[in-house]
Amino acid sequence: MTQTRFLDPRSDLVFKKIFGQHPDLIKSFLNNILPLQEGRLIESIDYLMPEQAPRIPSMKNTIVDVKCTDQKGRIFIVEMQMTWSKNFMKRFLFGTSKAFVQQLEAGGAYSDLCPVYGLAIVNQQFEETTPEWFHHYRLTNTKDLDKTLEGIELVFLELPKFTPQTFEHKKIGSLWLRFLRETKDLHFIPDEFKDSPELIRAIELAEESAYTAAELEAYDEYLDAISVEKTIRQDSYEDGMEKGIEKGKAEGIKEGREEGKAEGIKEGIEKGIEKGAEKEKLEIARKMLAQGIDLATIEQITGLKDF
Repeated sequence: MTQTRFLDPRSDLVFKKIFGQHPDLIKSFLNNILPLQEGRLIESIDYLMPEQAPRIPSMKNTIVDVKCTDQKGRIFIVEMQMTWSKNFMKRFLFGTSKAFVQQLEAGGAYSDLCPVYGLAIVNQQFEETTPEWFHHYRLTNTKDLDKTLEGIELVFLELPKFTPQTFEHKKIGSLWLRFLRETKDLHFIPDEFKDSPELIRAIELAEESAYTAAELEAYDEYLDAISVEKTIRQDSYEDGMEKGIEKGKAEGIKEGREEGKAEGIKEGIEKGIEKGAEKEKLEIARKMLAQGIDLATIEQITGLKDF
């Protein structure tokens, strides 16, 4: 039997092709991943423009991977994030908040506002202090957790921490997450995936043969860019830590007091990391450019436009 090569569905090109062009697939994915209550499942999907242009020229423009709405008018925003950054949660909250606000035209009634759900699948661990991988945020009364303010709900998934045993109550949801994480290493469609027509279709859309030569070239460039970004982030972090610790020790010793030493080390570490972070994006962009990666991909990965 001939083996099939599958592309990584976490990559930008493949993720958008599967979930941004096939309503039945994103509907199944969201229904089986999001904590939607019984009777509130998605029945139909219409895609919306993923680019959210600001109404005020000076405000930021945002682009998401998938944006859609259902039969109830609820809005769903989905992003696949290959690398983690400390400001990603704020950026994602900004994007979902913008989607919530932009529903209302001038003179519109606040009662017309529909809930916005944001789902971010992150391919790195970002909460090191807990084994939990499913992080659900919503507006809740701090004295009565059963009272919530309907508006925006956010879900962040740490994909590396996921295990099927921790999501047993949602069998298809567990298979969808396995699909994201395991497909690139498959050569055949696993038998357990065959229980879901949507999963079979998604795996077929991840087959290398479903893509043109130009798309495959863009796919390889994207993975190269992600690899470069991870390497530079790690190098910048380690360099910042080393310089920060050295500076902190020097300042602490100079003060000649244990308190001063502790404060010096802390301040030095913080300044070193901050300095490394400031240079990080520019270095990433320059190294990507030197490797021949196109400008559009560089802008998407780093967020820079002038480098």
